[in-house]
Amino acid sequence: MQPTETPPDGHAEVRIVAASPEVARRVAEVLRQCFAATEQRSYPADSQGGTRLQLTVDTTRSPEPARSWLETSRSSEDDRRRE
Repeated sequence: MQPTETPPDGHAEVRIVAASPEVARRVAEVLRQCFAATEQRSYPADSQGGTRLQLTVDTTRSPEPARSWLETSRSSEDDRRRE
């Protein structure tokens, strides 16, 4: 593991480790909805095909008005029930 530099004030380095690239991308997308973020960097996480994504988020500004996670998940459930 490489030594990490401390990100600038108001920023956070985020590492997402998942069994598949798709799952890791979904988590990164949620973060991008709440925070401005750099382009993600993708790496193999292990020999079984896991994925590790890294990105830097800027907590000082939001790319758009953020909806709460609970509000978003409720509207998705409601949409599925209607189908």
